[in-house]
Amino acid sequence: MYGVMITKLKNIASVQMGHTFRARLEQTPHGNVAVVQMKDLGKDNRLDDRKLVFVLMHNLKERQRVRQNDLIFRSRGMNNTAALVDREPGHAIVAAPLLHLRVHNPSVLPGFLCWFINLPVSQSFLQSHATGTAMRMIGKKALESLEVQIPGISTQQRIIELSRLADREQTILESLAVKRKRLVENKLLQAITTSQLP
Repeated sequence: MYGVMITKLKNIASVQMGHTFRARLEQTPHGNVAVVQMKDLGKDNRLDDRKLVFVLMHNLKERQRVRQNDLIFRSRGMNNTAALVDREPGHAIVAAPLLHLRVHNPSVLPGFLCWFINLPVSQSFLQSHATGTAMRMIGKKALESLEVQIPGISTQQRIIELSRLADREQTILESLAVKRKRLVENKLLQAITTSQLP
């Protein structure tokens, strides 16, 4: 395909395993590092950093630190999509079993890579490489081996913009559907009390 580079994900981004904690994570007094967990990744595939748990950690390495435009991949469970860190989260790390991605190729926009990982064709590839039955797992090597089709920067930017618009439209439609359902339910409830069902 003209103007499109095809390469494995490992050639354009680093993939790290999240930090393993031996005990259940709880808020630590005077904690200096925020921890990104599965629950902090929203339905819109963005990091929601409002309720991050803070723990006390020393000797935090720079490569462990989550930065703006990093990606976080849900490696375990039924939903194996990526989320974009779209603003600077401060001193934060990713907890296992999440995977932490950082794009290192200037020809690839992080938002585009996030979109590409979440495409049905990419998800199908990753599911075919999943391990486990009761708890499905996508390993680091499987994610690194995903072939990414990379168009020019301007095309990537356009894709990101259109994808955001589509997501916003979907959110609005879902909200309208909920409101319409409540309206119909209220009308039916009124009809019951007045015995005026159509």
